[in-house]
Amino acid sequence: MNDPEIRALLYPLLAGGVHINELPTGTTRADVVHITEHFMHGYEVKGDGDTLQRVANQLRCYGEVYDFVTFIVTEKHLAKLLPLLPEWVGVQVASAEGLRLHRAAAYNATVALAPLSRLILLEEVKQFLLARGLAGASTLRSAEIGRFLRTTNVVPLSALAQYVRERLMARLPERLLLRAERKAERERLPPRRKKARPKAKKKKPEPRKKARAV
Repeated sequence: MNDPEIRALLYPLLAGGVHINELPTGTTRADVVHITEHFMHGYEVKGDGDTLQRVANQLRCYGEVYDFVTFIVTEKHLAKLLPLLPEWVGVQVASAEGLRLHRAAAYNATVALAPLSRLILLEEVKQFLLARGLAGASTLRSAEIGRFLRTTNVVPLSALAQYVRERLMARLPERLLLRAERKAERERLPPRRKKARPKAKKKKPEPRKKARAV
C-alpha cells in the first residue's frame, strides 16, 4: 500500500475537530495532524515504498509538540519499527482490509513550550505573551522568544497548547481556500509541452590518413 491509500483509510476515523496534512513540525513535516479543542494527534504514515531512516528525527519533533503520536505502517515495516518507538507511541497496521490497531497511543508527557510555539506564526506567539501581561514581547526576536520559553515558569503549557490549537484550527479554512485557488489556477493554465530533446549530431567520420611511403 502507498501513502495516499493509507491516508484514505485514516481520514474517516478522525472524529471532531480538523485534520491538517503536511504540517511543518520542527525540522520535518507531520503527515497528518488531527486537532480538536482538547488535543493534537500527529500521525506518520509509512507505506511499502517508504523507509524508516527518518523515524528518529520525526519522533523527536513530534514528541516535542503533539499530545499523542501514532505511526501507521504496512506489515512490511512493523517488526523493524517497534524497537525504534517508546511505549507511549501508538502503532497501526495498514492493509487492504483497513487499519488494524497494534497498540493505542498514550498521552505524551514530553511536550515543551518553545517547540510548541513554533507551530504558529511569530506574531501570534507575541500576541499570546502580550495578552498574559508580558510587556516587551512585541520587540523580541524569534530566538529570544525561544530562549524565554525554554526557561520561564510563568507560562503554563496548557494555556499555550490551547492557544496553538485554536490558531491552527482557525487557519484551516484559509489553507483550504488557498489550496483551491492554486488548483483552479493550475487548471486554467495550458498544459506544459515537453521540450523535445535535441537530436545528437552524427559525428563525421574522420578522413583516413594516407600511409606514408617507406
